[in-house]
Amino acid sequence: MRSQWRIMVNVLRFDTVAACAPWQAIDDRVMGGLSNSCLRFDAAGWAVFEGEVSLQNQGGFASVRASTRALARAGVAGYGLTVLGDGRSYKFNLRTETSFDGLSYQASFQPPAGAWCEITVWVAGMRPSFRGQLVPRAPRLQPERVCQVGWMVADGQAGPFALGIRQVTVF
Repeated sequence: MRSQWRIMVNVLRFDTVAACAPWQAIDDRVMGGLSNSCLRFDAAGWAVFEGEVSLQNQGGFASVRASTRALARAGVAGYGLTVLGDGRSYKFNLRTETSFDGLSYQASFQPPAGAWCEITVWVAGMRPSFRGQLVPRAPRLQPERVCQVGWMVADGQAGPFALGIRQVTVF
């Protein structure tokens, strides 16, 4: 739910073709799976993270990510995700290193199907993960170091998916 006390300081918008262009799919194909995804611009003025998750060949995830410093800021309490759900559960991913493989900070969310909403993700609630496994002794997320942002669908949710995304705000 949106709180009136927030002061938005940074915004990552998805309202142009150019904003959607740098996103790269990182699906289970990197390990032999058959899932596929992309982030595309919708003519109505937002992005759509879409594709299909396959559980064949030990697969089961689809994701996209992009390098950006738009969300990097010290003292961040959380993020506001303005999304249009399809009934599935998704993960919002942040990385503090530019490498392809490494630690990711994740927060799961499940927006209602067919309605735009704002999901609040608190920095304190983001969990460090490496290749899908929780890393309990990893350092906490340092928001000022965020340099990659991503979206993921996993956890045995086979089939087509589509998540509309308008923006991510920092507060």
